[in-house]
Amino acid sequence: MSILTLIFASIFILFILFSFCLISISNRTNRPVNISDNLNISVIISARNERENVNTIIDAINNLMYPVEDYEVILVDDNSTDDTFEELKKKSSGTENISVTQLSLTGQSGKRNALTFGINQAKFPFILITDADCRPQSNWLKAYSEKFLLGYDMLFGIAPFYKRKNLVSKISCFENFRNSLVAFSMASIGLPYTAAARNFGFTKRAFKEIEGYSNTKDTLSGDDDLLLREAVKRKMKIGVVTEEGSFVYSETKNTFKEYFQQRARHTQTSFFYLKKHQFILSCWHLTNLILLLSPLLMFVEPLIGILFPAKLLADFIVTKSTQKEFGYKFSIVEIFSLQILYEIFLIIHFLNARFGKIKWK
Repeated sequence: MSILTLIFASIFILFILFSFCLISISNRTNRPVNISDNLNISVIISARNERENVNTIIDAINNLMYPVEDYEVILVDDNSTDDTFEELKKKSSGTENISVTQLSLTGQSGKRNALTFGINQAKFPFILITDADCRPQSNWLKAYSEKFLLGYDMLFGIAPFYKRKNLVSKISCFENFRNSLVAFSMASIGLPYTAAARNFGFTKRAFKEIEGYSNTKDTLSGDDDLLLREAVKRKMKIGVVTEEGSFVYSETKNTFKEYFQQRARHTQTSFFYLKKHQFILSCWHLTNLILLLSPLLMFVEPLIGILFPAKLLADFIVTKSTQKEFGYKFSIVEIFSLQILYEIFLIIHFLNARFGKIKWK
């Protein structure tokens, strides 16, 4: 056996070990807490030109299984150019625990400022944030309340996309699944590095201690990941919320142009992760890429060609074993085809983020 074969075999063994660690760790995260007390929670939602989503978010709020007196919702209109503010006022009229305000009253704009404005107005010590185009499940507040009672400073939950029939949606959903699997697995071993702002929570005290979003302006996007970074730097207690009924769903982008722009923005944020997180993620993705491209070296050593189908089989087992926990169901054909596209698109996203012109919506 050649040295090259030994190197690739070692890489593959490490890949297998890490892959099955993902299964084991993921299965351990989804354990109910079952604490009966309800904390007082303030939900902050920033909305900009979200008229078509007003009914969706208000209906989702009204369907939350949580005592009305124990939570409030603050909807902040971020300088919308449509009638988002008017629709929010109209739809929430008569609901005592929902208030609607305008960021324009402060002369500011932008999501970070909108969220900060809402958080400063919040009357409760526990904060949850989500987006106006999302739909939290009914057990969302209850699940966070149970985890906050365990003393966490910051929490983040599962945020799947609605899986539609078009290719953009399927690719986005599989990327979300794979990225979430790694993110939640790393968080469970004390290495949190990313969170989705549409399913994110923290104590008001912790938010003020890390000086809010003031240290998260490395990029236009990434306020969620960079806020988490600041909490990690201060050694705060960070956990995950994976209980049944705590997911926050949203739609994917409709076109490849929108999809690539969104992914480029998210990838650019990763350039500002802590070095230890960048190193671990780089090793993981590079290992996957090497195994994916291993057939190109079959002319040097034919045995190396075995690694490609073996990798796909391992990916298949991991996906089948964990996809339900993250709100997904992929067919056999989708698992194999989307896994290959996922690895290839990671390269495209990196190049777009590093060298492309990133547009902000």
